[in-house]
Amino acid sequence: MRITVFGATGGTGRQVVQQALDGGHEVVAPVRHPDRLTIRHDRLEVLAGDVLDPATLPGPVDGADAVISTIGGRSKAERVAGLQGPGTSNIIAAMQAAGTRRLLVVSAAPLAEADPHDSIAYRLILKPLISRILRTAYADMGRMERAVRDSGLEWTIVRPPQLTNKPRTGHYRTELDRTVRRGYRISRGDLAELLLRSIDDATTVKAIVAVGY
Repeated sequence: MRITVFGATGGTGRQVVQQALDGGHEVVAPVRHPDRLTIRHDRLEVLAGDVLDPATLPGPVDGADAVISTIGGRSKAERVAGLQGPGTSNIIAAMQAAGTRRLLVVSAAPLAEADPHDSIAYRLILKPLISRILRTAYADMGRMERAVRDSGLEWTIVRPPQLTNKPRTGHYRTELDRTVRRGYRISRGDLAELLLRSIDDATTVKAIVAVGY
């Protein structure tokens, strides 16, 4: 399988790239600074690309069996200006032009609506606090999610909770279109595993997947 990974130099993106290569897949990684991706492999193609520059995107998505986006604003300027909304819209446009259909994106658990699985403390205290502190970033994620849902592609939105750098375990819980009860953390390695596993999982197409331990 040929997989294009946007955000490959980030913590989750690197995990996706490495696990995809370990699984025998071909990987295309369009990144703004190719020298920052230190993974080397004969099935890895690293390209100069920027999700905010539509002219750089047709090549990376053309011929891909799936596109995975783990993009997110790193600098304060990127978070204020918004990266995920416009960047994902550009990815979608390139995929539509190329005829590439499968898209998986990473969002965040607090974007979920109120759910019976949420504890009272989370619903009334923690979630409003997080949403207020990160309101600019979450507004950008909301625009990204709307663009994905309106794309007409075979999409999956994954909403993880707090991400950690702990080892990949292979043991986590998921829910479709609802939250994971008390699933407050997930490692980037396990999130990457879920993204790759979901490519061929028909139940996740046009669905929002929550994940957590």
